[in-house]
Amino acid sequence: MARESRIRRAEAGDVPAIVALLADDPLGRLREDVEDLAVYHAAFTAIDSDPNQLLAVAERGDDVVGTLQLTFVPGLSRRAATRAQVEGVRVHRDERKSGLGGRLMEWAEREARTRGCTILQLTSDAARTDAHRFYERLGFRPTHVGFKKDLA
Repeated sequence: MARESRIRRAEAGDVPAIVALLADDPLGRLREDVEDLAVYHAAFTAIDSDPNQLLAVAERGDDVVGTLQLTFVPGLSRRAATRAQVEGVRVHRDERKSGLGGRLMEWAEREARTRGCTILQLTSDAARTDAHRFYERLGFRPTHVGFKKDLA
């Protein structure tokens, strides 16, 4: 059972803790830069001002212990379905296996339903096999093959 925590919309002051969570794994430490937060603060401003974006944090006490981002994508396919895309799911290493990840994803599903979404989707790096098992336990199915092209 998850320890007492709450999930809320992220605030600008949460950015350093969110970046630390994103950087705290083998893939993230190669992609993130916890020393240069300016780009992250600029991104936060863009995310926070967009009504189709919702950056959330889970906190226990005064500590940010989890995060995820939801992007709401209106579309014409599937009878004009709106999708909720989940990105950047991270749980603090001390909170893993506590149930917090499941609570974050349940929260994301409720938010998606509240906004009229008919699909909740995500991608996960092929190397994250533990994450794949986690998502499958939550009812997600690997129905598509994802493709990405690095534009950097």
